Formats: sequence, C-alpha cells, structure tokens
Amino acid sequence: MARHIGILTSGGDCPGLNAAIRAVARAACDHQIKVTGFRDGFRGLVHDQTMELQPGMLSGILTDGGTILGTSRDKPHRMPIGGKERDMTHAIVETVHRHKLDAVVCIGGGGTQKNALRLQQAGINVLTLPKTIDNDIHGTDMSFGFDTALEIATQAMDRLHSTASSHRRIMVVEIMGHRAGWLALGAGMAAGADVILIPEIAYDLGHVAEAISERAQAGKRFSIVAVAEGAMSREDAKEVSRLVKLKNSDKKAERRQASEELIAFHAQHTDHTLRLTQELEQLTGQESRLTILGHLQRGGTPTAADRLLCTRLGTACVDALLQRRFGTMMAVRGMDIIPVPIDEVAGRKKLVPSDHEWVQSAKAVGTCFGD
Repeated sequence: MARHIGILTSGGDCPGLNAAIRAVARAACDHQIKVTGFRDGFRGLVHDQTMELQPGMLSGILTDGGTILGTSRDKPHRMPIGGKERDMTHAIVETVHRHKLDAVVCIGGGGTQKNALRLQQAGINVLTLPKTIDNDIHGTDMSFGFDTALEIATQAMDRLHSTASSHRRIMVVEIMGHRAGWLALGAGMAAGADVILIPEIAYDLGHVAEAISERAQAGKRFSIVAVAEGAMSREDAKEVSRLVKLKNSDKKAERRQASEELIAFHAQHTDHTLRLTQELEQLTGQESRLTILGHLQRGGTPTAADRLLCTRLGTACVDALLQRRFGTMMAVRGMDIIPVPIDEVAGRKKLVPSDHEWVQSAKAVGTCFGD
C-alpha cells in the first residue's frame, strides 16, 4: 500500500492544473496517503522545494487558473545549474529516496511525458496526467486545458465578427499551436471562420485570397481567418521538409547546417501571420487586421468540461497508484479513462490527419484550408 507520493506540474501553465492537483491529493488523502507537492516542476525535485498538500488548502482551487505548485520547463537531464546545463537526475533520485516516496505524479504535456519516462528509467515510480491546450499528446483522445482554450479562442472570434462586418474587413486571428492544429481547427469551426490554416495542411496563399474575394463578390461584408502559429505555406513546408531530410544526413557538416537553417527559419516564422495579413490585403484589396490571442488562451478559470476531466483523471491516477500500475499516463479513450504505458506516449505527437472528420466537416460547410 502506498503511503507517500509526490506531485508536480511541469511545462506551460494551463487551465485545470489546480483542479487536477486537487483531484489527486483529495483522492490520495481519502486512502490515508500523504501528498507532497514539489514547486516549479522538476526543479523542485532537484532542489527539494516542497509544500505539503493538506486537505484544507485544496478548498477553493477547483476553479482557479494557474497552479499553486508553480511550473517551469526545466528538464531533469538538462537543468540550468551555475550557468551550465547539467544532468540532475541523480539529485531527483536522492530527493525521492529522502522523502521515501512511493511514486511521483507528473502533470504536464509532451515534454513532461518524456521527462517522466527518464525518471522511470532511473528507477522512480511515476504516473502522469495529460495537460496541454494543443490537445496533441499521443495516446489520449483529450488533454485537459484544451476545452477551455477552445472556448476562449471561439469567443474571441465571435467578438471579432461585429467589427469585421462594420468595416468590411478581413480579420486574421493567430491561435496557439506550433505543430498541431487542433485548437485553430476546433475554434475556427465553432466560430464559423471562413478560412482555417493549420500546420498539417500546407496552404497556397493565392487560393486563400481567391476564396476571400469570392465571398466579397457574393456580397459578404467580411471574412474571418483562423491561423495556427505553425501554419505554413506550401513553399515553406517544402523548405522545412528539405531541411529535415538534410538533418538526417550521414554527413556531420550537412546536419549542422540544416540545424542552423531550421533555427533561423523558425525564428523568422514567428511573425508569419503579420506578413500573411499584409499579403492578403494586397491580394484582395480589402482592409485586413491581425489579432494575436497569445497567452490569453492559457489563463483563467477552466470550463466545466475541463474541471470534470481533471477530476476524473486525478482520481483514475490514484486508482492506478493503488493497483501499482506505474509508468503509465491516464488517457481518455472514448468514455473511459485508462492507464497507458508512458513509453508508448513519450516523444510522439497527435497531429491532425488531413482527412480527419473535423476537416471534412469544415470543408463540407465551405471553409477554405488553402489547399
């Protein structure tokens, strides 16, 4: 029987983190299991920075955004110490042994799953919960935080409809999602966006401009364009594909050059939605404006759906703990939550298939993807 567990939140902040902490801690306390929270992600495990999660302090945090434990993007094997990156896995092992922890619950996204796997390989019992607004964690139908971000992005585009209509404008809305387009796709569909551009479907700007011009000719006063951060034109997608292939070359010089060019490309790509907005204005002759939602999508009170999901994931995590099903992530599969091996999840992303049902539905109602 487990007697003491640790818990941490890692990676970017996300709606529902406190709800997940509450669920794990309350369910654990119900089984007389002591719960120690580690501050600021894996950094707290390295430096042994803790806070005891007593039942009383969990009251009221269900609806709070952020995380009472704090978070960071530090990695156990590349921890910044004294101006250098060091492998501090041994320090984490020592902390776990010092507290006599039966397991460590790691709540986070794709990076957290990889870091949890490293701890498992170091001999630590780990359990994880899937958190990300991008909904791109492999092995689970849904990650908590996605529904809240989806609602925020949808409401933002709803509000932009009125100003777009009043001024006969093209409103371009940048939505989070570097490699996965679930958030832009879902919010774009829910808000009735006329154009949706996602990383998985390379776009032709000429096709996008043509679709918007056809709307204007049909008497439509405005167009809403939902763009994921990582959306790319066909030309950019071809260039990235070339560099990725070059990065896998047998020649060291070619790999180094490809890595440098990829870094430069992504640095330049950060303002691509601004260039896209300007180019659409030139091609269509319609006034265009850009709105970048940014971190608004990651803050605030979680939706009812996310609170429910966090509670289910947290209690399922404690059930897995009691069954000693370590090395697993709590995953949503249909109507069920089941533990899946972390080594089947870590290092993999759930991307939007080009023929996904959502894409097909959006195209069926006239949404342009630029392909």
